[in-house]
Amino acid sequence: MRGAINRLSDTRLESIVRKARMEAANAPLKQKVVADGGGLYLQLTRTGTASWLFRYTRAKRAVGVGLGGYPEVGLKAARTRAAECREHLEFDRDPKSERRRVKVALRLDSEGGKTFDQCAARFIEDHRPAWRNAKHVQQWENTLKTYASPRIGSRPIAEVCTEEVRRILHPIWITKGETARRLRGRIEAIMDWATVHGFRTGDNPARLKGHLVHLLPRMPAEKRQRKHFAAQPFVQMPVFMLKLQEMDGMARWALEFLILTAARTSEVTGAQWAEVNIEDRVWMVPGERMKAGKDHRVPLCDRAIEILEKMKELKRPGAYVFHGRTKGKPLSNMSMSMVLRRAGFDDITVHGFRSSFRDWASEMTDHDSRVAEAALAHSDPNKVRKAYMRGDLWQKRVKLMHDWSIFCFVGLAEN
Repeated sequence: MRGAINRLSDTRLESIVRKARMEAANAPLKQKVVADGGGLYLQLTRTGTASWLFRYTRAKRAVGVGLGGYPEVGLKAARTRAAECREHLEFDRDPKSERRRVKVALRLDSEGGKTFDQCAARFIEDHRPAWRNAKHVQQWENTLKTYASPRIGSRPIAEVCTEEVRRILHPIWITKGETARRLRGRIEAIMDWATVHGFRTGDNPARLKGHLVHLLPRMPAEKRQRKHFAAQPFVQMPVFMLKLQEMDGMARWALEFLILTAARTSEVTGAQWAEVNIEDRVWMVPGERMKAGKDHRVPLCDRAIEILEKMKELKRPGAYVFHGRTKGKPLSNMSMSMVLRRAGFDDITVHGFRSSFRDWASEMTDHDSRVAEAALAHSDPNKVRKAYMRGDLWQKRVKLMHDWSIFCFVGLAEN
């Protein structure tokens, strides 16, 4: 920034811009800058438009900050803004960050400040299309309404501080660890969203690493361990399946179908007749209902086909294979869990049957582990292997699921 400053004049400035616009009318210009000195430049684009730019070096990197367009911002005003930038540099402040901070402050003053609840609602609305089901949206809304809104919901989000976030999380950090962990992440995401949209500035008060981790109690080792879904030991599956045959109701059929296909709860409750081809013995689950977001072919064993035929006999108007009590609605996600309770299996979960299947495939068969993983619709964590593996191991999965159905009904001794 050494050398003479105030090199330009209003007359010369007008001449430069007029000439650039005339030339740009015939052919695109080469982008260029004209120096006024002291780090202030007039920037001319390919189309002939002009704007002010302040250039400086920060941490050995060249940085440019816009000071407004010309002629909206005249020469005198541009020099005043450039002088402010030079003053920031003298006090070791970043001019670009300072201008951003001032803009945010002016925006907050003009809008009266967005509250946390308002920002949370906007965040959820922005992300709703990317979330697969209404249940996920409901979980976000419920946790924020229960724990965050009573304390900070009506507060301007720019004023929410670390201590307020700590007070929200502290009472449940140990007793409801999983809920607290998700709540913290949701508050952090909303805070980041608000910062990007100019509703607040500064560090995120809900950040865990290097921040809240020093203010919240440390979880006991046993609670820090990841909890897996309680599963039925695979050796007991034949006994369980016999018990299931004694029960009735739509949920009982859905649960048996889930076990035989190694599917997830939402995939089964959301299953539609249009996805099923009984003749080809295949169930095609569309990507929008899969965790990995990809279409998933499921082989149907003999017993799974029998269940579908049974559902045809019980069919009501509507698209769903396993219909709920309300006309046109699918079976509730909790219905299969209730079957387990009625059968006296309170210590296992519906999702745990996927683990039962995986353990059986590993310990009792010679099937390749990749085939079992494909049956569970798990994504391969090895990116290179995933890139080269284009098929879905269909024929091998047909044999695997047939063997699984035989085991479930014949039992360990005869397998």
